[in-house]
Amino acid sequence: MANINIVLFEPEIPANTGNIGRTCVATGAKLHLIEPLGFHLNEKSIKRAGMDYWKELDVTTYINYEEFLQKNPGAKIYMATTKAPRTYTEVNYEEDCYIMFGKESAGIPEEILLENQQTSIRIPMLGNIRSLNLGNSVAVVLYEALRQHQFDHMTLEGHLTKYEWEKE
Repeated sequence: MANINIVLFEPEIPANTGNIGRTCVATGAKLHLIEPLGFHLNEKSIKRAGMDYWKELDVTTYINYEEFLQKNPGAKIYMATTKAPRTYTEVNYEEDCYIMFGKESAGIPEEILLENQQTSIRIPMLGNIRSLNLGNSVAVVLYEALRQHQFDHMTLEGHLTKYEWEKE
């Protein structure tokens, strides 16, 4: 089973983190939060965005980037940034990889990006757009990583509530 890890570096907006938490629960991904956070984890807005799924979330917090690295030695970390030299579809995501996203106002610090050039990735956009919403960016890259592992632990077929799909 692919154990994908989503890392948020100093997230600032509670609703984004709540939405990302919900996406992690829906996909079986683990969430890692690197402090300082721009909010408290007990805020209503984070729970509202994560809905009733927040209690099911596998989430770990770290006091800083150094502690994150120390507690996850040897982790393969992909750095999602608008500044990366290649796209998120050009890499093969390992089963236990980490995909890091920066804070909404500034992204991942360039010092960290320079140390991780080979694993820096970007989502293509038109040139005059600064960035996508953080929650959308996480979903795009996370689902590509899961697709590469054939969604191995996920439900692939949906069912109607009141009707049955016709057999093809």
